[in-house]
Amino acid sequence: MSFQVAIDGPAGAGKSTVAKIVAAEKNFIYVDTGAMYRAMALYFLRNGIDGKDEAAVSNACRMLEVTISYQDGVQQVILNGENVSGQIRTEEVGSMASATSGYPAVREKLLMLQRRLAREADVLMDGRDIGTCVLPDADVKIYLTADSLERAKRRYKELKEKGVECDLSEIERDIIERDQRDMTRELSPLKQAEDAILLDSSHMTLREVVDEIGRIIDTALSPADAGGRP
Repeated sequence: MSFQVAIDGPAGAGKSTVAKIVAAEKNFIYVDTGAMYRAMALYFLRNGIDGKDEAAVSNACRMLEVTISYQDGVQQVILNGENVSGQIRTEEVGSMASATSGYPAVREKLLMLQRRLAREADVLMDGRDIGTCVLPDADVKIYLTADSLERAKRRYKELKEKGVECDLSEIERDIIERDQRDMTRELSPLKQAEDAILLDSSHMTLREVVDEIGRIIDTALSPADAGGRP
């Protein structure tokens, strides 16, 4: 039996950063759901499919397979047998992913692929509907959040370090608006699963969050497995 960890939460809560570290320390497969959406988007672009044409996008979903693997500890994204890890981080791919990720056929395709991954290995997935939709029977469910100002400060710091001019109040406003969209969307809205553990990282360091999630996982694992899998 595989062991499944689901981490959900709003934008800017640090889910991906935390998830990657915890997965590495526990010898779990980190499933980057965002990268999977981008791989699908790359397929649409390569095949000249209009992102606004839902019927064409839905039909194309039947022609592709996306999975995640690791080589020397580095995540690899595989599209129809091809490693596309170096090709999915462009703005064009990101725009296509944004335009198509809300289509039911796209979400259903990835839902099937993500659940398959979760059956085959110990996994840690992060997103907005992992514990409520993708892995409703996950062994550990965590809802990771932080107040909007703290999330805005983190994003502001990241952008400044990259030399990008930005405004803190505008970033916070965007985060609040995104929260509202995510929480009220018709398909798989963002919400805390009833059996998820709430973890507010507003006043916690990254290391403290990682250690706390590690402790939660260790508690859920059998004594023989505590501390990670071989």
